Amino acid sequence: MDKYVTGAVIRKLRENKKMTQEELAQKIFVSSKAVSKWETGQGFPDISLLEPLAQALGISVIELLSGEDIRNLNRSSNIAKSKFYVCPVCGNVIFASGETVVSCCGLTLPPLDAEKPDDEHIIKAEISEDEFYVTVNHPMTKEHYISFIAAVSDNGVQFVKLYPEGNAEARFRINRIEKFYAYCNRHGLFMIKR
Repeated sequence: MDKYVTGAVIRKLRENKKMTQEELAQKIFVSSKAVSKWETGQGFPDISLLEPLAQALGISVIELLSGEDIRNLNRSSNIAKSKFYVCPVCGNVIFASGETVVSCCGLTLPPLDAEKPDDEHIIKAEISEDEFYVTVNHPMTKEHYISFIAAVSDNGVQFVKLYPEGNAEARFRINRIEKFYAYCNRHGLFMIKR
C-alpha cells in the first residue's frame, strides 16, 4: 500500500465533526495522547482501528486511506460532473455522478479525464429513426480495443460494454443526450459533445 491515513486528514475531519481529541479517543477506545500523536505525525493508527476511526469521522475506510478528505458536495447528482473510473486489472467500469473514492482489485482508481478524439479514435453519432447509432473507427483486437461507449444526458447515462473482436458500435435512445464517450483500453477516454 503506497498511502496511509494522514494526521492532517484525521484532524480536519475531527474538527469538522466539532469533536475534541478526547471525544474521538473515547469513541474508538484509545487515549487522547494517541490521537494527538496521529495528528502531529508522530505515529499512525493501528490497522485494526481504521474501521472504527473512519466510522467515528463519518467517512469510509477507503476515503480515510486515500489520504484526502474527499467529499461529494454534489448532493443533487449533477450529471454534468459525471466521472468514469476503469480498473486496469479487471476492466471493471464505474460511473459516478460526481467525484468519489473508488477502489477495485486493491487499487484506488483515479477519475478519467476525457480528451477530444484524435484521428485514431473518432466518435461518430448519427440519428437513425428514434435512436443514435454511434461508431468508433478503431481496431477491435484482443490487445487493443474500445471497451465501452456511453451516452450521457442531463438525466442519466446509457452504457454499452464492448468486447475484443466485436464491432465498436452502439445504439442509444434519443433522450436529451449531451455527450458521447468511448474508452480505448490503451489510450483512455474520449468524448464528443452532441
